[in-house]
Amino acid sequence: MQKTVVLDVVGLTQSLLGKNTPFLAKWAAEAQNTVVHPVLPAVTCTAQSTYLTGKWPEEHGIVANGWYFRDEDEVKLWRQSNKLVQAPKVWEVARAKDPNFTVANMGWWYNMNTSADYTLTPRPQYLADGRKMPDCYTQPADLRDMLQAKLGTFPLFNYWGPKTSIKSSKWIADASKITDDLYNPTLTLIYLPHLDYNLQRFGPSDPRVAKDLQEIDAVVGDLIQFYEAKGAQVIVLSEYGISDVSQPVHLNRVLRKNGYIAVRNERGTELLDMAMSKAFAMADHQIAHVYIHNPADIAAVQKLLQQVPGVQEVLAGDERNKYRLAHERCGELVVVADQNSWFTYYFWLDDSKAPDYARMVDIHKKPGFDPVEMFADPKIKFLIPKVAGKVLKKKLGFRMVMDIIPLDATLIKGSHGRIPEDKSEWPVLLTKNKQQLPQEILAVDVYNVILSHLQVQKQEIAFK
Repeated sequence: MQKTVVLDVVGLTQSLLGKNTPFLAKWAAEAQNTVVHPVLPAVTCTAQSTYLTGKWPEEHGIVANGWYFRDEDEVKLWRQSNKLVQAPKVWEVARAKDPNFTVANMGWWYNMNTSADYTLTPRPQYLADGRKMPDCYTQPADLRDMLQAKLGTFPLFNYWGPKTSIKSSKWIADASKITDDLYNPTLTLIYLPHLDYNLQRFGPSDPRVAKDLQEIDAVVGDLIQFYEAKGAQVIVLSEYGISDVSQPVHLNRVLRKNGYIAVRNERGTELLDMAMSKAFAMADHQIAHVYIHNPADIAAVQKLLQQVPGVQEVLAGDERNKYRLAHERCGELVVVADQNSWFTYYFWLDDSKAPDYARMVDIHKKPGFDPVEMFADPKIKFLIPKVAGKVLKKKLGFRMVMDIIPLDATLIKGSHGRIPEDKSEWPVLLTKNKQQLPQEILAVDVYNVILSHLQVQKQEIAFK
C-alpha cells in the first residue's frame, strides 16, 4: 500500500487560502483542489465519522458532538469510545486487504476502545479531590510517556478554553512525527484544531484571524515537508467552514417560557431536569436536537420553534431524511439555524441562577456545546491575579471553582453546523494524487479518496 497522511486542518476553506497561508497556497496551486459538500451537522464528530466510514449519520449514528442518552436521561458530549461509531472504519477495510497495514490516529475523535494501531487523544486526569490535570491517552500506553517526556505534558488548556493557542496543534504535529519515526504507519490521521478557536471568537472576516492562518500554515508546511520526504502522499482536509454570525438563539429559554422545560433548584442555582422536561434542546453550534418525551407534543413544539427568529428549519420524522440524519439518537426535531445565527444551550432565565458549571470550562456537564468557554469574562477586574490566586489555592490542596467564563453569548462571532450557501465556506480537500477528482464531492466520498490514496481500490472512485 501507499503511505498516506490526512491532515485535518479544522476550519480551512477556499476563502482562507491566500496571502496569510503562503505554504498552503503554493502547495494547493500544484494540487487538486476540491470542495467537500458538508455533512449536516457540520461538526467535528459527525464530519470525521462520515469521512472515516463513508456512511451518513443515519447509518454510523454520530448525529452531533453529543446527544441525549435516553436510557440514562443525560446529554453526553465528547465521548471517547470508538464503539459508538456504528460502521466499519476506513482502516479496518484497508487492514482486511493487507494484514501488514497499520494506522496512527493522532487526535481524531472517538479514539479510545478502537481498532486503530497507534492512537493519541486528549484525556485529562480527574483526581479524587476534584482536580483536573492535563494529560493524554495513547495506544500503546508507553507512547504517552515517551511523547510527554520529549514534548512536555499535553497542553490541555491550550487545546480548549480561554488560553487556546497554536501550542496544542504544534504538540499534536510534533507527536505525529515522533510516532511516524517509531512505527512508520501506512495511514496517519492528524487533527490540527487551531483555526477553530479565533474563527469562532472573532469570525472569519476579522483581521485578527490573519495571525492564526500564518501559524497553522507553518505547522502544516512542516508536516507536509516531513511526510513527503518519506514518500507519503498527503491529503489536506477540513471538516467544515466557519461563517460570520451575529445572533445567538436560546431555544431552551423559548421552550421554558412555554412550559416545556423542567429545572431542579440546588443551592440557589438551576439545573436542567431532562427526564421531567416535556421537551429540551441539545444545542451544537448551528443545529440542535430537540428531544420530546410525548409524541403528541411534537407538532406543537415544531410550530413554536419555527416562529423563533434565527431558525431556518425545524425537521420532524421523515423530514430529517433530507440530511440523512434520521437515526434513533436524533431528537424528535432537528433545528437548523439561519446563516447569521447559532444556538446556545442556555435554559435559565436569570443569570444569578445559572448553574455553577455555566461559568466554567466544563464540556461534560453542560447539556450542549458552549463556545463561550473560549473567553474569560471581560467584566472581571484584575483577571490575571484572580486566576493566579485560584491556581495557587488548587496547588495548596484547597477546593476552588475557576468561574471566569462569561454568560454573554453575543461574544461569539463565528459558527458552523449548517451547510453554508457560499461554497467558498465549504471544507476543502487538497491532494497531489494523480487520480482526477471532481470539483465537488460529498462528505461520504472522502472515505473513497483515502482508500484510493492507499491503493486499496484499483478501480475508479465510485462517487455518490
